[in-house]
Amino acid sequence: MRILIKGAAVVRRPGEGVTPAADVVVEGARFSGVFPPGEAQGEFDKVIEAEGKLLVPGFVNAHTHLAMTLFRGLAEDLALKDWLEKKIWPAERKLTGEIVYWFSLLGLVEMIRTGTTAFADMYFFMEEVGRAVEEAGLRALLSYGVIAPTPERVEPELKAAEKFAREWNGAAGGRIRTALSPHAPYTCGPEVWREAVHLAKELKIPLHTHIAETKEEVESHRERHGKSPVQWLEELGAFAVSTIAAHCVWVSEKDIDILAAHNVSVAHCPSSNLKLASGIAPAWAMLQGGVNLAIGTDGAASNNTLDMVREMRLAAILAKAKAGDSRAMPAPEALKSATQRGATALGWAKDLGAIEEGYLADCVLFDLDAVHFTPGHDPLADLVYTASGADVEMVMVGGEILMEGRNLLTLDEEKILARCRELARKFR
Repeated sequence: MRILIKGAAVVRRPGEGVTPAADVVVEGARFSGVFPPGEAQGEFDKVIEAEGKLLVPGFVNAHTHLAMTLFRGLAEDLALKDWLEKKIWPAERKLTGEIVYWFSLLGLVEMIRTGTTAFADMYFFMEEVGRAVEEAGLRALLSYGVIAPTPERVEPELKAAEKFAREWNGAAGGRIRTALSPHAPYTCGPEVWREAVHLAKELKIPLHTHIAETKEEVESHRERHGKSPVQWLEELGAFAVSTIAAHCVWVSEKDIDILAAHNVSVAHCPSSNLKLASGIAPAWAMLQGGVNLAIGTDGAASNNTLDMVREMRLAAILAKAKAGDSRAMPAPEALKSATQRGATALGWAKDLGAIEEGYLADCVLFDLDAVHFTPGHDPLADLVYTASGADVEMVMVGGEILMEGRNLLTLDEEKILARCRELARKFR
């Protein structure tokens, strides 16, 4: 299949500005060239007219819990501890594979509609999440969330995580990769982390976890272990493999140095952290300190959307407030964190995050014909500070069009919405 995306303004690499107009050629799963208007040669199976539109690399959601779309609006205005222990964990005991499958599809509909092309997900019944991702056409790093606070839970949890990681790595023609996910230092003891690192090395896959999300968590950890969660994990050797660390709200300068030294990717989740009053992560300080700072939405239970465009804007604005400097996290850096740095976090650094020859054709087309994009002095700044996921018109993953003209092509949205509304009744 040879596709021409004709005449779009193009963000070829986040951080390098906007090419005002170009013809982008896709051959098979990859971009084969970016040309001045009218200079793309040969015959095309499909031409997408894109004049007056903006083509950007697909957004990468570096941390979410897809099926938690089920709990959107279920547990509101609570502290994290109460949110988890009184609402979410009791509700999760009612989960079934069927429920996770359908609400994963719901999350995938939302992701496609708002421009996400790849994501990292940690949850339960992950085979059902994988099945949903296969059908939807997105790219994903999936992992079973290991929660083993007591010794008797260690072996069965690790076995479940290993089984999924082995069976699904490379599925969906390579669109699905797997990770190992000890949930957090406060839910998994040293033996879990050591075994997870051993398995990750054997399978050549990353870790994905939560670190330093709340002040209470970090203070409690210091009382028990005499050091921060980041320092404790470093001593255990947890960062000996590629790691995605979600949140990192309460990290010190020393913690940031450790994260940077071990090439740990931080998944910054500003909406969730604000809504649960967990705090504001030092995003700009981490970037300035050499940390690969990606952006995630977290689950819809605590966000309450999976809109990466909105999350990118909030990350940029919060970074300025946290740093006390309006120059912090400028628009190009925010876009890099929402795309290129997310690709690095998920292990696709050489294949995703740019619209250039040889890169996988994961891209998103924005319709600029709207009042909030007018007068259009700086399309990249408009994308970061003005746009929303609702402005996404076309989504492509690996050369396959998942949405065109805002019409979903791989999923039956009406059927998914109806089934999810039906299943949600048992949680009220």
